[in-house]
Amino acid sequence: MKRILVLLVIAGLPLLISAKKHHTLLIETESFDNKGGWVIDQQFMDEMGSPYLMAHGLGKPVKDAQTTIQLPASGTYYIHVRTKDWAARWSTSGAPGQFKILINGKAINQVFGTKHKHWSWIKGGKISISQKNATLALRDLTGFNGRCDAIVLTTNPDFIPPNEKQELAAFRQNQLKLPKNPQNAGKFELVVVGGGMGGLCTAISAARNGVKVALIQNRPVLGGNNSSEVRVHMGARIRQEPWPNLGNLVNEISPVKGGNAQPKEYYEDDKKLQAVLAEKNISLFLNHHANGVKMQNGKIKSVIAQNIETGEKFVFNAPLFADCTGDGTIGALAGAEFMSGRESKAIYNESRAPEKADSLMMGASVQWFAQKREQAVSFPDIDWGIQFDNETYHPIRIGDWDWETGMGIDMTKDFERVRDYGMLVVFSNWSYIKNHSKEKEGFANEELQWVAYVAGKRESRRLLGDYVLTENDLVKRKIYDDGTAPTTWSIDLHYPHPENMKHFPEYPFRSIAKHTNIYPYPIPYRCLYSKNIENLMMAGRNISVSHVALGTVRLMRTIGMMGEVLGMAAAICKEEKTTPRGVYNMHFDKLEALMDKGVGRTDLPNTQRYNVGGSLK
Repeated sequence: MKRILVLLVIAGLPLLISAKKHHTLLIETESFDNKGGWVIDQQFMDEMGSPYLMAHGLGKPVKDAQTTIQLPASGTYYIHVRTKDWAARWSTSGAPGQFKILINGKAINQVFGTKHKHWSWIKGGKISISQKNATLALRDLTGFNGRCDAIVLTTNPDFIPPNEKQELAAFRQNQLKLPKNPQNAGKFELVVVGGGMGGLCTAISAARNGVKVALIQNRPVLGGNNSSEVRVHMGARIRQEPWPNLGNLVNEISPVKGGNAQPKEYYEDDKKLQAVLAEKNISLFLNHHANGVKMQNGKIKSVIAQNIETGEKFVFNAPLFADCTGDGTIGALAGAEFMSGRESKAIYNESRAPEKADSLMMGASVQWFAQKREQAVSFPDIDWGIQFDNETYHPIRIGDWDWETGMGIDMTKDFERVRDYGMLVVFSNWSYIKNHSKEKEGFANEELQWVAYVAGKRESRRLLGDYVLTENDLVKRKIYDDGTAPTTWSIDLHYPHPENMKHFPEYPFRSIAKHTNIYPYPIPYRCLYSKNIENLMMAGRNISVSHVALGTVRLMRTIGMMGEVLGMAAAICKEEKTTPRGVYNMHFDKLEALMDKGVGRTDLPNTQRYNVGGSLK
């Protein structure tokens, strides 16, 4: 009997081991109490699953990001960090974004940001923690955009956090104890998604016409490409026939100064914010990313947006929605028909269209500039960048609209790659100038002052409306009865720079622009609402136009006037209990009356006098 009892005990031992309770703690870096010098980057959360912290230091390590955590128990914890080597796609030597993890002020041995070109969980070893309360910190080692999505501490030596997007989302929700159902953000008469010029003007125009509006923006500032994060000049003209009072609102909230890649104050972020806060009918939701849609009977019932710091989700209900995201995000989620890339010449008989349809799109710009100091300023001699020589480098002090990457790459599914390459070529070129170029003495006192980490997009999805504006409409000036906001810029299409293509055929990063001049042209109202989602409107580069016609309508003053029109249309939808198409079919005279009156101040100087050099050109 004794022998049997011992065997039972021994046999039971593995069961006791497997039943041991393990503790796992997930810490999302975007929720850190003190971000230090790190910035939140949410641009790619639909690609890789989450916002993350990034050390954007222009070659100088930034201050630590730090937070306090409470562990479920003291003990030995195994560390996993979700990160990537962001330059590994283009370089096999070195790694730009290196950082360490500190727990209670002590750095663990592992250096992160040196492995894998894709987001992955990296093991960081183990550490004994004797108390439940602990401090956790990210220490940047390079200043070159090290990035950390999340950290897992677990007592289970065999546990590996999930990396596949859906499994990771479920793991996050469980670990963070987030509610399964989003909270109610309130009931609105219009939900506007996107806080660029199109969304700003839509929200303000609607609010001033008596509509209760929710404005959702996934960055901490408003203005989109005209914000201090991207720094693109307001291009095109306002106050044009047939509606000379369209554009007064654009003028009211526009910065006075012009120019691309200029100091932060040129873009007057606060002016845009104060204009929104002054409207009692607008509820503003900064730092909220709209990434879900609920449908009912072929219409959008609600939009779901996630707070990029806390992960909390909110539901926004309304009878009417405006997609001002640029990417057509809400339309795509709702099942709206859309186009992308270049249509073949046979589709619309456009002279500038290719013979065969392709995926070539205009790219995104990572702009930058340097400033002269009184003394010499060094810059790291990097070994992980693009290789330049005295024939291929660019001895300049400002990177304008033509520093453009990503042509032909999907701007919605692979945009982190586009942005990262944009930063990579800026750092590589500047490092060569400062350390190896024949003109390095002339640049000795120049310091890299600003590099955008929010890239300025030109093109992605275009949502189909009841009409598609084409090159022939613009060039032949075929005017329709439902003309609205006038577009005034040339048909301005971008292509890889031939010289740059010669030296960098696989990954060009400079562009040229080819222009076809047009007369001011009123964009048909039918281009501003969805063909198949009856309560969806749009303002921006995602309206119903061909690729060629996009070349003129994508300028920000033009986009802002589209927003003014959408706000007016929303007011008519409310008053008449109709849809955007219903405004066209039955109430367009009311829209004409509102466009004739305008919604902005008429007593301000016209800022379009600074219209030089284009916008994202």
